[in-house]
Amino acid sequence: MPEMQSGRVDRQPNSGLFCIWAIAAAFCTYFCMYAFRKPFTAGEYGGITLGGIDYKTVLVVAQVLGYTVSKFIGIKVVSEISPGRRGIAIAGLIGSAEVALVVFAVVPAPWNFAALFFNGLPLGMVFGLVLSYLEGRRLTEALSAGLCASFILSSGVVKSVGRSLVLDYHVNEYWMPALTGLIFAPPLALSIWMLTRIPPPDAVDVEHRAERKPLTRIDRWAFFMKYSVGLSLLLGIYIVLTVLRSVRDDFAVEIWTSLGVSKQPEVFAQTEMLVMFAVTALNAAAILIARNRTAFLTALVLVGSGFALVALASLLQSSGVLGPFAFMVLSGIGLYVPYVAFHTTVFERLIAATRDKANLGFLMYLADSTGYLGYVAVMLASTYGLKRLDMLDFFHTLAYVVAASSIVAVTVALLWFRRKIPSSHAVSPVVAPEGATP
Repeated sequence: MPEMQSGRVDRQPNSGLFCIWAIAAAFCTYFCMYAFRKPFTAGEYGGITLGGIDYKTVLVVAQVLGYTVSKFIGIKVVSEISPGRRGIAIAGLIGSAEVALVVFAVVPAPWNFAALFFNGLPLGMVFGLVLSYLEGRRLTEALSAGLCASFILSSGVVKSVGRSLVLDYHVNEYWMPALTGLIFAPPLALSIWMLTRIPPPDAVDVEHRAERKPLTRIDRWAFFMKYSVGLSLLLGIYIVLTVLRSVRDDFAVEIWTSLGVSKQPEVFAQTEMLVMFAVTALNAAAILIARNRTAFLTALVLVGSGFALVALASLLQSSGVLGPFAFMVLSGIGLYVPYVAFHTTVFERLIAATRDKANLGFLMYLADSTGYLGYVAVMLASTYGLKRLDMLDFFHTLAYVVAASSIVAVTVALLWFRRKIPSSHAVSPVVAPEGATP
């Protein structure tokens, strides 16, 4: 374990021990958060409708709606919160989400759907608070890729745990989400404490990546207006990406069933483990690119490549070339490569390249709020049709549309930002030798 000094992790700017500590703390915190958010999707809740709408669809929409509202609240809260209040805020938000899961178990179906709205309402702010501990460092991409690995892997793992509780231990589907959360509560407490021990970026980090400070409403508006064209394109890409990724995630059980695979809880974790390793390695490699402008533009190319892979995987599966396991792995890599790139590199290097006053909390929550709003709109627009749809066919159709439109938007955004950010604005300083004054 890293040595502690004044209550924080003692480390050099590129210390391996510091990286291990920071990644472990962030990964475990967000991994455990998913145990309070996603296990309910492992249930089937068959034979119940509400207003003619399939009950599971109602539950997904209710939680995502709460999560979306949380993202809009987070634009202000996460970008403004002081560092000393982050840890207690994370604990309080996740604790209130567990209370909502208990209410979900106690209140009879289908009227307990409202509890999932209040479950999603606090959880949407957790990611930004965790990410705030990692941004603005020379190693931010590697650290935040480790964080993002958590939501790639955890969604499959907690669904496997939840499904196992139902199938192997005969836990009631309505109590299963709350019980899954309690299982992960002890490691969550430890990981939050570890987060609070992470020191702020040092002087060399600030020189390379620009200082990250809490933002006022005026600061947020000034940054957005300066880059409104490019940011609007990126937000549009992120909206359709969130929709497609969420369909794959929330309806994984139904997609696997359409693929001919059911009653195998372990497949969720197995596919997402492979996705996690591939996506984490690709996005963490961005730390090897010193020039901020180059890293930012390269990340946009990576985003477009991910969409192309999703479309190709769908085409090959529908043609009978890819089997179920390979399809889920390749589609997962294609979706999570761009999704994680936004969290690790796109916004981080945009801020570093421009040196304008901004922080990741603001940009990520601007993207997340619009992204989840788009997902809610799709869910509401198709609620009456989802129960009659084959989810695999729905995913394929959506993949083709999203991939085509996003590749065009990425290309336009890349050309716009190349002109907007001159090369002279984006050169990272030379790394100072250890012990030297930066």
